Amino acid sequence: MTARAGAGPLRRLVVLRHAKSAWPVGVPDHERPLAPRGRRDAPAAGRALAEADCLPDLALCSTAVRARETWQLASAQWGTPPPVRFDPRLYAAGVPDLLEVVRDTPPEVETLLIVGHNPGMEELVLELAGDGLDDALDQLHTKFPTSAIAVLAWHGPGWEALAPGTALLTGMTVPRGRKKHG
Repeated sequence: MTARAGAGPLRRLVVLRHAKSAWPVGVPDHERPLAPRGRRDAPAAGRALAEADCLPDLALCSTAVRARETWQLASAQWGTPPPVRFDPRLYAAGVPDLLEVVRDTPPEVETLLIVGHNPGMEELVLELAGDGLDDALDQLHTKFPTSAIAVLAWHGPGWEALAPGTALLTGMTVPRGRKKHG
């Protein structure tokens, strides 16, 4: 089943790749924290979502430390953050697993944020985007770096109806925080 314009309310899937992580010696991948740049960029991602009026009704976040820290720093930029679910299925997930998690979202959620990892996040956006703004598609085909945000819009009765090629990539940005001098 594919979602078509007019087949339900406008829904937005906001895909946020975690911010830049550190690589401390002896720390398992799942436990890696954000690097200093990631600690600057994650709040910038939160501000970018607020400025774009793209705040979620629900957030789904990987259980990895770097994804959780990205969520905490980004959502701290908003007055009242939405509920968040930390889902272990998002860690190192491919497109089928990511789609399964998204499709489990309650139908009353109209804007969903998912915080996760590459290559799965980039592949998910490419899989779902049937079309999009040329600049956003060009940027996505070039790279989906840390802290990148992609926004997909589609009409559907519920998240279970989201299918490959049915969404419109309405925007992509890579927010960066400023380094403090002095």
